[in-house]
Amino acid sequence: MNVKKFFHDKMVGILLMIFVLGTIEIFLIPYQYGIFIKIYIPISILLFYIVTLTIEYFTKKQYYNNFEDTLNELEDKYLISEIVKEPDFIEGKILRNSLEKINKSMIENVNQYKYIQEDYKDYIELWIHEIKIPISASKMIIENNKNEVTKSINEELNKVENYVEQALYYARSNTVEKDYYVKKVNLKDIVNESIKKNRSVLINEKVSINIHDLELEVNTDNKWIVFILSQIVQNSIKYKKQDRNLEIEVYGKACKENVILYIKDNGIGIKKGEITRVFEKGFTGTNGRIIGKKSTGIGLYLCKNLCSKLGIAIELNSIQNEGTEIRLVFPKGSFMNLM
Repeated sequence: MNVKKFFHDKMVGILLMIFVLGTIEIFLIPYQYGIFIKIYIPISILLFYIVTLTIEYFTKKQYYNNFEDTLNELEDKYLISEIVKEPDFIEGKILRNSLEKINKSMIENVNQYKYIQEDYKDYIELWIHEIKIPISASKMIIENNKNEVTKSINEELNKVENYVEQALYYARSNTVEKDYYVKKVNLKDIVNESIKKNRSVLINEKVSINIHDLELEVNTDNKWIVFILSQIVQNSIKYKKQDRNLEIEVYGKACKENVILYIKDNGIGIKKGEITRVFEKGFTGTNGRIIGKKSTGIGLYLCKNLCSKLGIAIELNSIQNEGTEIRLVFPKGSFMNLM
C-alpha cells in the first residue's frame, strides 16, 4: 500500500478535520482562555487524528501486503479466500466475505460445466463405439464382394475409421490417467501392432518399411503408443512424394537415461519456418493446403498431448523435399516405472 495514495484517499477527511480545527479556534476567540488552552485543544485533536490515521495505515498496509504476497505465491489464485487471514478492519472483512461468495459461485459454475463436459464426453465415446459397428459390418461386406468399387469404398472407410479413432482419443485426452495401464513392453511388438493396424493402407500405397534394432523394452501403455505410432505413419502416407514410393524406417536406440524410437520417412518434408508449429492444434501449414492433402491439424497435436500425459517426449526434425524424422523418447527410471 502506497502512503501517498492512502492519504490522498483520506483527503476529504483531512480537509474536514482542518475545517473543524479552524472552526474551534474561531469559537474560542471571544473567550478569555489562555493561549495554552487555545493551542492545546486543536493540537490534541489533530494528534489524535494523525495517530488514528497512522494506525489505520499500518494495519491495512500489513494486511494488503500480506494479501498480495500470498496471491503472487499462490498457483491456484482462486483459493486466496481460504488462505488469507481474517482482517481486523471492516473493509477487509467485507472484501474477504465477498471473495468467499465469489469463490463459492465460481466453484459451483465450474462443477456444472465439468458435469456437462463429462456428460458430452460419455456421449461421444458411446457414439464412437456404436459407429464402429456399421463400419466393421461394411468392411465385412466389402471383403466378400471385392472389386474396384468396393476397394475404393474400403479406402474411404479406413479414413472414416481413422477420424473416428481420432475423435475417441481426443475425447479421452484430458483424462488419460484414468484410461492407461503402464507396463513393460517391447518396442518391436508395439511397432508390429501399429503396422498391422495400418496394413491395408500401407499395401495400397506400396509403402516400404524398414524395421530394425527394436529389441528394447520401455515402460508405457501399449494401446496409446500404438495409436500415436499410427497417427505418425498415416501422416507419412498423407505427405508422401507423388513421384516415388514412400519409405519408412523405424528403429530404436538405447541411451543412458532413455530409449529413443525413431520414425523416418522420405516424404515431402516440412518448411523450416513451420517445424516449431506442427504440434499446434489445428495447424496445417503449407502441406495441409496442397490440393488433395487436406488436413485437420489434429493428428500431431493429439500425439504431442498424449505423449505429454504419458511422460514421453516427442521431437521432430524435417527437411523440405527430403523427409521427416520423429523421435519418441521414453525415459528410464521415471515415475512411469512406479505405475
